[in-house]
Amino acid sequence: MKRLTILAIAAAALVVPATMAEAKTGAVSTASKSAAASSQVRYAWLKSCPKSTYTIPCGSWTVTLTSGKSVVLKDAVVHPIMANGKVDKEGATSFAISGNGKVVSYFRKSDRKIVVRDVASGRVRALPGKAASLPKGLGMSDLDTFLSDDGTKVLIDYFDAAGTRPSLIVDLTGGSTRTLRADSAGQGFSPDGKLVLATRFTDENTTEFAVYDESGAKVNSQVVPQIVANNSPIALSDDGTTVGVLITTSKGKQRLRMYDLATDTVGDAVDLSLPKSESAHRLFFDASGNVKLWELRYDKAGNVAGATQRRVSPGSGATSVVDSFKVKSNTWTWWLPGE
Repeated sequence: MKRLTILAIAAAALVVPATMAEAKTGAVSTASKSAAASSQVRYAWLKSCPKSTYTIPCGSWTVTLTSGKSVVLKDAVVHPIMANGKVDKEGATSFAISGNGKVVSYFRKSDRKIVVRDVASGRVRALPGKAASLPKGLGMSDLDTFLSDDGTKVLIDYFDAAGTRPSLIVDLTGGSTRTLRADSAGQGFSPDGKLVLATRFTDENTTEFAVYDESGAKVNSQVVPQIVANNSPIALSDDGTTVGVLITTSKGKQRLRMYDLATDTVGDAVDLSLPKSESAHRLFFDASGNVKLWELRYDKAGNVAGATQRRVSPGSGATSVVDSFKVKSNTWTWWLPGE
């Protein structure tokens, strides 16, 4: 079962004329970037196999790249091991892909640890320390993971019955780990990976949004209005204050609103220029303050048939296609970059 989720300042670039030597270097760099782009993940998926009157996940975790090539991850656990040690042969482990499509995370078969894999190089490494292993009493289905856009940070959200186990934020570059309060649900990172958005239900039946920095300190929080709490997907910008909220009306119209956590104000609705055949799935800010939106397409039977990533102008609602592709028809589950 796939998880459900509840304006940055643009950086100025200084353009300097290139010398002949720099031009040659740039040509190599462009080629390298092209090669790197072709090894980025479009989506990860598991095959579906029939069993009696229903289907179950089967085969190996596979990632399909932007080049069209598919890479089979034979070391990735497919069927989750439950807290009692038994294997759920009709379920699938969770999976995570960085927003840039360069890093994936999953459970490794050999030691049952959470690992990250650099897709281009194939390098696999376990998370540092205890973060790599399941806490006692939890199974592989009792957590959710998110990767930052560049894949250097991992957010692990645990689903323990008592609700007392703090979520973990792991910095793969420095090897440090910090915690978030146990009653919060992680929603993902800001584009630069320095901030985390979390939500929690209060004892007054309201929803609080909170933003935490790299030290684990809360930098912003607010009990949000219903129009924010009751709609999804949502996204956090690099400023730690602006939250984008995608609203789908009863007539299927998609609108974008900006919510300011510091002032508790909701901006005007901006209608998005989108085909009626697409449904909103995931929302992200990029470093320039624009929004990236994953939209899904369905077949007549209600199955996901394809996905499109669009870049959205928060001011005008204008959209442009970043990538679009079909999802294999025999998939049991699938994950997109940023999930």
